[in-house]
Amino acid sequence: MSILEKVNYPEDIKKLSISELYTLSEEIREFLLYNIANTGGHLAANLGVVELTLALLYTFNPPEDKIVWDVGHQCYVYKILTGRKERFATLRKLGGLSGFPKSKESIYDSFDTGHSSTSISVALGFAIARDLNHKDYNVIAVIGDGALTGGLAYEGLNNAGRYNGKLLVILNDNQMSISKNVGAIAKYLSKVRTQPRYFKLKKATDELVANIPFVGEKLNQLVRKLKGGLKYILFPGMLFEALGFEYYGPIDGHDIKRMCEVFENVKNLIKPVLVHIVTQKGKGYEHAERFPEKYHGVPPFDIETGNHLTDTMSKSFSEVLGDKLCELAKENQKIVGITAAMPDGTGLTKFAKMYPERFFDVGIAEEHAVTFAAALAKEGFKPFVAIYSTFLQRAFDQIIHDVCLQNLNVVFCVDRAGIVGEDGETHHGSFDISYLTLIPNLTVMAPKDTKEFEMMLDFAAAYHGGPIAIRYPRGTTKIVGVYEPISFGKSEILVEGSDLAIFTVGRHVSMLYDIIKENNLNVTLINIRFLKPLDVELIEKMTKTHKKILIVEDNTVIGGLGEKIKGIIAEINSLNLVKHIGLPDKFIQHGSISELYSLLGLDKENLKNVIMELIAD
Repeated sequence: MSILEKVNYPEDIKKLSISELYTLSEEIREFLLYNIANTGGHLAANLGVVELTLALLYTFNPPEDKIVWDVGHQCYVYKILTGRKERFATLRKLGGLSGFPKSKESIYDSFDTGHSSTSISVALGFAIARDLNHKDYNVIAVIGDGALTGGLAYEGLNNAGRYNGKLLVILNDNQMSISKNVGAIAKYLSKVRTQPRYFKLKKATDELVANIPFVGEKLNQLVRKLKGGLKYILFPGMLFEALGFEYYGPIDGHDIKRMCEVFENVKNLIKPVLVHIVTQKGKGYEHAERFPEKYHGVPPFDIETGNHLTDTMSKSFSEVLGDKLCELAKENQKIVGITAAMPDGTGLTKFAKMYPERFFDVGIAEEHAVTFAAALAKEGFKPFVAIYSTFLQRAFDQIIHDVCLQNLNVVFCVDRAGIVGEDGETHHGSFDISYLTLIPNLTVMAPKDTKEFEMMLDFAAAYHGGPIAIRYPRGTTKIVGVYEPISFGKSEILVEGSDLAIFTVGRHVSMLYDIIKENNLNVTLINIRFLKPLDVELIEKMTKTHKKILIVEDNTVIGGLGEKIKGIIAEINSLNLVKHIGLPDKFIQHGSISELYSLLGLDKENLKNVIMELIAD
């Protein structure tokens, strides 16, 4: 029997010797590889934190001690070792385990996470709540170096550094977020990581200065300044000490014995402590070690070759963006590309290679990306800012205050709009129609397929009337093959009929087009194209010529396309029968896109039945 077969909860880990923990770490890696190859998921990050997770569970006592995983995509090992090993094959499947911490899933998950840079703020809240409740458990935030490029991490550090209680922050430094980390913080950590001699010098310096006899107050002050100056020269970790943390590291994040010793030594210190560990993303799997960004989040794959098992014949929207932006940038020297730690995910890697001087990866800093783009636009450049819908939410104020208020020519490429699938609640782009269309000066578009997406990018590149957002789904869609030239604020009629008028947007255009053609229905299908401004003239015309209206969208029904169209219809005192299908007013669980569409009534079969019922009514 393997060690992993005998381990289900943290108390089982505490019974093992250190040498057995090393054996267990290899068994866990095999378990992860086998399961993630079948389910898909976040592979490289979890392979990198196996030993760290074991050291944490060996030293601390969750769920009493609270461990907060920043972002949370590295929590698989933690799930396996906190009672969920037998359910691990259900990972990211409908009704199965989430790919992120979920407190409703287990008492061991202290806080729900999914977006970056939140853990230190959460941990500080937990620590102060503990003190106010007169309790004495430990609170640990585990944050990656990639998450340190996010401003929220520094807001947390700034406030935690002045806290006079027990708080541990573990910096998991693997030189990666999803892609390779960028910016001054990455360079700083690289300096710390590559110069361990500084820490030996720090100890020697402290001992030397401590042994200098004090003769008078002036000499005392001089020695204190000398000591402080030497520490800053010899000790790069002083960034964290300057913020109020006791700093330890860097430590090999695959040395379980050493990590256990350090955690044991610091866990009862009544002060904020930061332990800096260095890990290898993708450790133990050659393909993931060589290309950690490729194996950050993966679909099912072949373990031997590392090849994905999904069909990749059709170009995704993200790939189309990368190719088209390269083409546009060749013609327009003012076009620049900006992303927030997602050059691969958003398709901008090709642009980065072709136009490195015009490409900017700002790290996990969406707010900065938007304001940075605003200044570039102010100086006559044409920024294309590619960010996932769910992450762009973080920059809502910057879109309003820094871009739209000044009506600047920024193009927002809003990737992963609508349902995204297995990443679930924290990653669905459920709200972008609602939160973008309420902003003055912002034009909002949505393509029905990748060909129309190219047309919209052409339109956006040539448009100088203010900011534009183009929302588009994950992956690809079926090509509809019918296109009218894009005219500002105008929708597109794809099919004309008299029984029913259907207004829809994005991925559902092709689905509804097929239903109409396959069943020879006498129905009008309108591809909205412009979510703002809406084609009010066409909506009013359809309302007058059709007694029945169907609206289909993959955005929340609150504040979405349906509410806006129904408002226009209500203003003309129409008595039309209006049916609206969208995402319900709740957070949508994880599962495949097809499963979730079926669950939500947005699948082809249900929409066909709804159309038939409306026609027959």
